[in-house]
Amino acid sequence: QVQLVESGGGLVQAGGSLRLSCAASGSIFSIVDMGWYRQAPGKQRELVATITSSSSTNYADSVKGRFTISRDNAKNTVYLEMNSLKPEDTALYYCRVVVRIRPVDYMYWGQGTQVTVSS
Repeated sequence: QVQLVESGGGLVQAGGSLRLSCAASGSIFSIVDMGWYRQAPGKQRELVATITSSSSTNYADSVKGRFTISRDNAKNTVYLEMNSLKPEDTALYYCRVVVRIRPVDYMYWGQGTQVTVSS
């Protein structure tokens, strides 16, 4: 089993910044992919950003240029630096980790951390 502990959410005014962290622990053999997703009330969960073990990144168009994803492999931790926040960024942000135990990839989700951006 893999446990994910998220932190860093909160309330911020539009234009402000927050930094989310997600630390993975447990039966970690090979983390293939780490990422952040979000879900606003009444909407489906959507991708925010992902980063592979080789640090290749992928961003949703809506956050490009404002959010930066990074990872610390030694700490099994992924970060999301969020700048120029907008009210539409308000959502529950989930960390997702994909662990490879050959030949199968296992996906784990965190409990979510709330980000609220006031106008």
